[in-house]
Amino acid sequence: MVIAGFGDTGLLVAINLGADFDIVGISPKPCLVSGQELGMRLTQPQRWKQDYLMPFARYQKLDGVRTVQGLITSIDTQSATVTTRLHNGPSQVEPYDALLISSGVTNGFWRNNALEDFDTINQSIDSTSQELLQAQTIAVIGGGATGVSVATNLAARHPKKSVHFFYSEAQPLPGYHPRVRQRVAQHLGNVGVTLHPGHRAVIPDGFQCDRFTTGPVAWRGARQPFEADLTLWAVGKTEPNNSFIPPDMLNGDGFVKTDDFLRVEGYNNIFAVGDIAASDPHRSSARNWGYRLLGHNIRAHLEGRDGDMKRYEPPRYRWGSVYGVQQNGLRVFQPDGSSFRFPHWTVRSLLFPLAVRRMIYKGVRKD
Repeated sequence: MVIAGFGDTGLLVAINLGADFDIVGISPKPCLVSGQELGMRLTQPQRWKQDYLMPFARYQKLDGVRTVQGLITSIDTQSATVTTRLHNGPSQVEPYDALLISSGVTNGFWRNNALEDFDTINQSIDSTSQELLQAQTIAVIGGGATGVSVATNLAARHPKKSVHFFYSEAQPLPGYHPRVRQRVAQHLGNVGVTLHPGHRAVIPDGFQCDRFTTGPVAWRGARQPFEADLTLWAVGKTEPNNSFIPPDMLNGDGFVKTDDFLRVEGYNNIFAVGDIAASDPHRSSARNWGYRLLGHNIRAHLEGRDGDMKRYEPPRYRWGSVYGVQQNGLRVFQPDGSSFRFPHWTVRSLLFPLAVRRMIYKGVRKD
């Protein structure tokens, strides 16, 4: 079993498959670098690292998994092999009986497909946080969950900073339930974020939105440019990490076409999950227990029980914590517009050690 992309979701699929299979996980990083909780990553980098920057060796259920650091260069479906250019130069070929494509997307400076060592990753997290926190007037552009997370955490933890949040629609969080969108907009105002609905930024030519900027931001329409000490771009300028994927597997936008079982269309032994997979309009399989379903479906396929596979059924609306952990705890918004909150005292004593590390990851070793 080869897992092409060993980020949040690929790693969880490996954990759920267990020790019954020979699993190879391929990643450009030597560790898990989560794409989650950018607001915490920028405002509390040391706290974020404890939960979201994790050497693979700390996961107990990965003890039998072989990890390879490198960039995948090709998939050969005829020979059922994956070729990887290793981090130290040479290429390596991995055969597979089943293949999972979970290579994700490149989005901003916080999600990339670059070959990096642990020290480089660690230093980059610290330096971007320091750069942001030195600014007094900050513009956050983009109304999705990433923009909300950054704006909320900045304003809540640094109330003396002037945080301006720009988004193109009337409310933030497109794709979420209308009640969630309204509630989140109200909360942003309550914590001191200045809201700027109806603002669509003009992205400079050639700019990939992968770094902070300091110049004035221009807008489409008759709106005055805005100047901030620092601007963070979270406009959803995503690029699928698909350079190694055969063109017949991709849709017109470059994402992997999947069927109801998260198999790649036209291939019985190749699966896809996460942001690279065109599983539904929101590409939401990473956030809707897709790793559990794939653990079941891949096992069924490898054991000759394709008829036992389960269908992936995404909810209509997106869901999740959005803000991350706040002073009053962790609030999780549901697809039906409701929400529930874990009190702050439970987050570190129960939620992360028990629900996350023991139940979801099935055991994480201490440093």
